[in-house]
Amino acid sequence: MDVLLGLWARICAPQDPLPTATALFTVLTAGLFVLVPALWRRGRHLITIAHEGGHALVATLTGRRLGGIRLHSDTSGLTVSRGRPRGLGMVLTLLAGYTAPALLGLAAATILGAGYASGLLWLLLVALTLILVQIRNWFGLWSVLVTGTLILVITWFGTPLVQGIGALLITTFLLLGALRTALELQVSRSRRGGLSSDADQLARLTHVPGIVWAALFVLVAVLCAGLGASVLGITL
Repeated sequence: MDVLLGLWARICAPQDPLPTATALFTVLTAGLFVLVPALWRRGRHLITIAHEGGHALVATLTGRRLGGIRLHSDTSGLTVSRGRPRGLGMVLTLLAGYTAPALLGLAAATILGAGYASGLLWLLLVALTLILVQIRNWFGLWSVLVTGTLILVITWFGTPLVQGIGALLITTFLLLGALRTALELQVSRSRRGGLSSDADQLARLTHVPGIVWAALFVLVAVLCAGLGASVLGITL
């Protein structure tokens, strides 16, 4: 019991803000992970996990039956849910994918801005655990386990400074990565003719052009990045 109480106290204890130079260096590092192709190919898996997790969460909340999540080595993913093929539930489920990393990044920035770096990391671990039980392929299992292990090491063994850096790195990466994937969506649609992307599925359901939905995803990412930067007091 004492161990649990001590852990709870750690999770709930506010932490001092990072030194300005350290925070800026962390933000720049997150930016490099988004901009440098070799780093982006690896880091993008975190965005995919958040993307598919968003689909899964909203599908469940809207009463659809969740069939599982698959994550692939090319950073694509698939969330299977069963229910009405049309209607508000399906529209919201499709909307949730590209908006999830940006909204998660904004929520993380809000928690981190209040000083709860350790609490944020633990919440991310809980979210990854919930996603893990829905994974239906080996690479997806590997991807979520590796991500969770890295966060667990930072959370369990890291000093408050290391936890703060880790939390800020993840938060900034989510905000910037969400914007990059939203921009990449329209490029992909232009090259492939737009057949199976979330934006094009939404277009078929709502009769609103796919480019409008793609633009909405970019707008949400920009707004979340701006609000997240304001909360953290950092110019992204």
